[in-house]
This record gives sequence, C-alpha cells and structure tokens, in this order.
Amino acid sequence: MSDYKVLKKTIAKHGNVMDFYECEVGLPDGSRTYWDLIKHPGGAAVLPIDEDGNFIMVRQYRIGADRELIEIPAGKADKNESPIDTIKREMEEEIGYVSDDISKLMVFYPAPAYSEECTVIYAAWNLRKTEARPDDDEYIDILRISPDDAVSMIKSGEIVDGKTIAAVMTYMT
Repeated sequence: MSDYKVLKKTIAKHGNVMDFYECEVGLPDGSRTYWDLIKHPGGAAVLPIDEDGNFIMVRQYRIGADRELIEIPAGKADKNESPIDTIKREMEEEIGYVSDDISKLMVFYPAPAYSEECTVIYAAWNLRKTEARPDDDEYIDILRISPDDAVSMIKSGEIVDGKTIAAVMTYMT
C-alpha cells in the first residue's frame, strides 16, 4: 500500500530524552520531501483502579501545555525496559502503589506525524500501597476520580491529556 520510503535520516540534535532527525522521504509519485522526526524510546501508562473502582490519577505541570494536567501515571521506558516494567516503576514512583493484577488496554502512537513514540496503556487492580518516590523535578498531586467523573471531566475539557482520554474511554467501553 505504501510507496513512501525514508531515503536519508540525519541526526539534527541529541536531546536529554529524545533525538531529533531530519529525514528525506521518497513519495509515491517519485518526488522527494523533507520531514522532521523525533526518535523516542517509547512509553507506557497505567490506569490504576482502587478498591472502590476509582481511578488514581496525578496532577502535574507539563511544559508542552504550560500548565498542570490531570493524567494517569506514565513515563518513558528506560533502556532495555519493557512496557510492563515501565508502568510498574512509574506507578510506584508517582502514586505509591504496586500491583500484580495488570492487563493491557491498548497501544497507540500519540503523535505519528513527527514522532516514533509508541505508548502501551494498561489497567491495574488490587493495588498495594507502598511509598511514592517522584523524581526530583516532579511535583505531583494524587487524585482519586470516579469513572463517571473522569468521563465528565474529559467532556468538559478538564482532562485533556491524550493518553488519559484514551485509557479512560477504552476502559469505559
């Protein structure tokens, strides 16, 4: 189906978390164009569900939105880390819970027009309390939100984070 072909990929900048490339791309009609690409190690996110059926979410500042957002716990994969290990680590770091009762909800590409990032989203039940250990630059508020309230918050624009919207709406259908 696709006659697109990446002909050349040149590193433009090595970043702290991701790298930036300039790509020459061959098009189906034989012409060429240039696109920017972000190489990202991939990420994972988790929709933790407490004993009362509430979602445990976080509120934290996000530079891309230049404001605090309400989100599910998530993070980028560390080197050679599987998505399930990423969410187990992030869930404990961000909200102070662990679980062995985890199921995959979905996989999606948050911004495929310019990024290779692929995010795997899970749901977790039967949570056990540990101690939150956020990164030094993370200031996180932990929230418990009922499923119905989460859907209302999405519809009202209070929850605008893509992975959180995808997780809640997939779980609720």
